Amino acid sequence: MKEYERYTPLRENIHYFIKWTLISVFIGVVVGLIGTLFGHGVVLATRIWQNHDWTLYLMPAAGLLIVWLYRVSREEKNRGTDMVLESISANEEITVPTGPLIFLSTILSHCVSASAGREGAALQLGGSLGNLIGKVIRLDEKDRKIAVMCGMSACFSALFGTPLAAGVFSLEVVSIGVMYYAALVPCLFASFIGAAISGHFGLVPDHYEIGLVPEFGLQGAGLAVLLGIACACVGILFCVTLHKSGHLYRQYLPNPYIRILVGSAVFIALTLMFPSRYYNGGGLHLIERCFEGETVPYYAFLMKMLFTAVALGAGFKGGEIVPTLCVGATFGYFLAAVLGAPAGLCSAVGMTCLFVSVTNCPVSTILMAFELFGFEAMPYYSLAVAVSFTLSGYYGLYSSQKFMYSKIRTEYINRKSN
Repeated sequence: MKEYERYTPLRENIHYFIKWTLISVFIGVVVGLIGTLFGHGVVLATRIWQNHDWTLYLMPAAGLLIVWLYRVSREEKNRGTDMVLESISANEEITVPTGPLIFLSTILSHCVSASAGREGAALQLGGSLGNLIGKVIRLDEKDRKIAVMCGMSACFSALFGTPLAAGVFSLEVVSIGVMYYAALVPCLFASFIGAAISGHFGLVPDHYEIGLVPEFGLQGAGLAVLLGIACACVGILFCVTLHKSGHLYRQYLPNPYIRILVGSAVFIALTLMFPSRYYNGGGLHLIERCFEGETVPYYAFLMKMLFTAVALGAGFKGGEIVPTLCVGATFGYFLAAVLGAPAGLCSAVGMTCLFVSVTNCPVSTILMAFELFGFEAMPYYSLAVAVSFTLSGYYGLYSSQKFMYSKIRTEYINRKSN
């Protein structure tokens, strides 16, 4: 081998590093700023419905406006996060209206207290912006996929305040078993910049004090395994509920305007049956109750699944991640009462296990646990997440998510989630 050939790969690595440092910083700044604006919009919308009960009755009007916005933009068949994922794993194009539409429709959904999240919307908003920036600076098709992942990481991190988890999540969520390591540096850079910008402009990162953490031993390992098994079952139930609700809505109410009006009526009726408003909105207020030692109904996780399925299935926007975390926290709270275990620890493990069971991303889930709850309960998170990931099978929130390798055998399978 000639001497100069030895250094060719090194020169390529240096060129790649410089190139993507510049691009990821630019994407992180742009997406971080827009994500911060979006985050403040969601916070304001949440305050509106929490302080004004009458906004609930605007749900039919908000729903009709959301459907009209997608129809007038010719985006009725927009598949949201699934479209973003397939823009990376396949060659599906992210349409330009995706970002503005999910921005406006998510805030409208939160204004009327629909049970919807924000991080799912962040993946669409960030992916759309990353794709647009990639086009503007004339990246080729392969590099544009990395730009999409950068945008997803930056926006997720800006809203959630977990840069490590957000940076790895975009690499892990597309194809389970295969991580896009070529995007590691760009995604982490964009993620940390997005989090820094949102923090600078007043978005407070989520963090929870879990309280008592018993010394990890045989009994602690048994508790973690039990929580992982139970949460895998609830995660499967949640995925099936969300997918079936959407299917039933479309089957019996093919007209999207009628669909969202019926969904609004059902959601209003459910809220009147449970006037505490625990199950309205994303669910952060209910998560906080679990960690602050306040009373939470033991059936709260079931009600949150029902409220979320009714709202998202009908056509309201925002995503499933925060409701997923809420289901996990309230289910963990329930198990703590049944088992006589610390409520904070069980709620934290429940959140992490539900997240991994519906996203199938164990590495980013464990990182998220460290960023949300600290490192003290590390053995509990790690063991419970591994169990929940394995037993949740091939169910998931995103139908475009690919499983490249079996969860239980060392073999290539290449199948999509259920």
